[in-house]
Amino acid sequence: MSEKKYETPLLDELEKGPWPSFIREIKQEAERPMVRDLLGVLERSYEEHIGHWKHGGLVGVMGYGGGVIGRYSDLPEEFPDVSEFHTFRVNQPAGWFYTSGALRDLCDIWDKHGSGLTNMHGSTGDIVFLGGKTTSIEPVFADLTEKGWDLGGSGSDMRTPSCCAGPARCEWANYDTLNACHEITQAYQDELHRPAFPYKFKLKFAGCPNDCVASVARADMSIIGTWKDEIQIDQEQVRAYAARGMDIEREIVELCPCDCISWDGQAMEIADGECVKCMHCINHMPKALRPGKERGAAILIGAKAPIVGGALLSSVFVPFLEMTPPYSDLRELIEAIWDFWGEHGKNRERVGEFIQRVGLGKFLEQIGLDPVPEMIAHPRSNPYIFFDDEIVAGAEA
Repeated sequence: MSEKKYETPLLDELEKGPWPSFIREIKQEAERPMVRDLLGVLERSYEEHIGHWKHGGLVGVMGYGGGVIGRYSDLPEEFPDVSEFHTFRVNQPAGWFYTSGALRDLCDIWDKHGSGLTNMHGSTGDIVFLGGKTTSIEPVFADLTEKGWDLGGSGSDMRTPSCCAGPARCEWANYDTLNACHEITQAYQDELHRPAFPYKFKLKFAGCPNDCVASVARADMSIIGTWKDEIQIDQEQVRAYAARGMDIEREIVELCPCDCISWDGQAMEIADGECVKCMHCINHMPKALRPGKERGAAILIGAKAPIVGGALLSSVFVPFLEMTPPYSDLRELIEAIWDFWGEHGKNRERVGEFIQRVGLGKFLEQIGLDPVPEMIAHPRSNPYIFFDDEIVAGAEA
């Protein structure tokens, strides 16, 4: 065990200024040898402009293929207490709701077995325990499960589903994101813990188009709350907004992306057939406008960050799906996608990249989903249309 303390002039710079500093937070635990060596490695990385972490082999819990990410320092002689610095992903509660007792349990477990450093939360949503030895993996898992916790996803599996606070905190939730996230997590435990996909698959549940979990940019499948019928309008409240000084023409009508709102000074009209449900007008006039009453979710597919290929934003796949337990339609869709992608996807090829490669038409055909206009992301760039022989023969008949 190293007792050496390190000078960290470059890291010290990150503590200056009015903003929060992760260095300040780390230094609070610097009496621990592992954290002290972590600061030394990090300072060296800032000096040399290279990372000093390597992939040194697979680690995990017996029977699980994911949940623990192996981290090793490439300077084990100089920084022996971070020669192993594994990361644990712990499956977070839906909506990130905790009791104080649950948080104490988590902190006690990690104080006992690891560095004491946590990340609340990782980009996927998990509770992240930063810095544990290989010998601590099974004891951490045993203590977590005794308190009712489980590991999250990592590797080429279904990553830990996450959701917004939904109806627990937000008036705009169009379905119960908390229940949906929990039920889907429980339904796919095998896919979560035992990687068998070509690459990762992320599910995120947003209660409305404001998308507070940023699913459109990050999730292979986004389940975003929406409605089928007309936006509810309280004309008296619309006029009250105007009376209080809101320039409805400039702030609402002119900023509508689909040009579907009109205002004559007395009444607001919305051409709901043209509305893309972006929530702009509702966000600005919450007392006057509300989502419709026929509520469910739109399913979008294909987002990813620029790791192997370029970044992708998700696009509409199913314009509207009722979101009631046990979510049979959603599960049927998920499993159809997994079957086709899992059989024919290349290694490290996300679903969005797979669709680009095989074509949306082939993808829809194989999973048994009919095409709809909402799936079109942009007009055709190729003016030529080719039909299958049997379609032409059927038309002639």
